[in-house]
Amino acid sequence: MKLIRTRRRSRLENRYHPNMGRLCTQVTRIEKHFMGIPIETVHKYRETYNGEIKDCEDCVISKVELDNI
Repeated sequence: MKLIRTRRRSRLENRYHPNMGRLCTQVTRIEKHFMGIPIETVHKYRETYNGEIKDCEDCVISKVELDNI
């Protein structure tokens, strides 16, 4: 068993942009795990409707909780 492992995990997140409204995008996170416990997120990116890959830190789109909609 490896002590430190890198995992890639994708999940759908609700995002909001003032010009486009609410978006449901697939966000992928690359995380470091130590014995199965996540330590840090190495990289986070999302895929647009056109298939283009964008970094989540560069985008103006903010994350929205489902309760606020």
